[in-house]
Amino acid sequence: MIDFFGGIGSAIMTPLYYAVSAVLIACHRALATVLPSTSGWTWALAIVGLTIAIRAALIPLFVKQIKSSRNMQLLQPKIKELQKKYGHDRERLTQEQMKLWKDTGTNPFASCMPILLQMPIFFALFRTIDNAAHGRAKGFLSLQDAESIQNAKLLGAHIADTFLKSENVETKILTMALVLIMSATTFLTQRQLMMKNMPEGALTGQYAQQQKMLLYILPVVFAVGGVAFPLGVLIYWTTSNLWTMGQQFYVIRSNPAPGTPAFKAKQDRDLKHGKKVVEDPTLETEIKPKPVPRQQPKSQPRSKRKKGGKK
Repeated sequence: MIDFFGGIGSAIMTPLYYAVSAVLIACHRALATVLPSTSGWTWALAIVGLTIAIRAALIPLFVKQIKSSRNMQLLQPKIKELQKKYGHDRERLTQEQMKLWKDTGTNPFASCMPILLQMPIFFALFRTIDNAAHGRAKGFLSLQDAESIQNAKLLGAHIADTFLKSENVETKILTMALVLIMSATTFLTQRQLMMKNMPEGALTGQYAQQQKMLLYILPVVFAVGGVAFPLGVLIYWTTSNLWTMGQQFYVIRSNPAPGTPAFKAKQDRDLKHGKKVVEDPTLETEIKPKPVPRQQPKSQPRSKRKKGGKK
């Protein structure tokens, strides 16, 4: 059974080893035309190039994530209504919520997809650099490339070393600095989403509780796990977090969710610059029908009225 699952894992990860190493080598070869090929800066910038290539490929998925997250926010009032109506029947409540998500094209798990898809790539890079640290080649890396990564230094820190295994002071300082930056960017990105692009009604309820849990749990997970990752992997993850924070800032600023502080701020900016201000669709204005004027009876001659009164 262990061999079976091991074979499945190998079948999934092996293509990723080759894909990750191919992009990494391509970026390194390009940078080696202007920088020393064995320099830690060359390998560090190659990892940054790998990160940018992966995140650029994930942009369509990120757009779907933003749309789904927005729908989840706007559906919170309806979710609360369902909870009040079917709170006593958990099975019926789940069915109604699933139906609502299906009708509106909303996937409640879409916010996790970019992270879930990046995890195999993350581990592929981890294994590639970890093997290079022991002088072993992985994927398209040659033994010469592995030795180059093994000996490469960035600000005195070895690219392939980890905080726990290295006795080098520079390595410990730089890895810990990246762990702190990685945790801080994760926290700020999640907080930016909650404070700027979530309507007031979405700050309560089950979805809001999930967001608050992620706000505090993810930075701790990265901080605890980061000390076991090689410096090169931390460069990848920190760059990815910075990309996420910048990408999310741009999306929230240019296309905020209705009913949020970011949407109001965009309205103010558009008004200030003389642009057309888009109305907030979440603000329901009660339109009362105009009263129908009472029609007065037509005046009739006295003789006709008398005639009409006779039987």
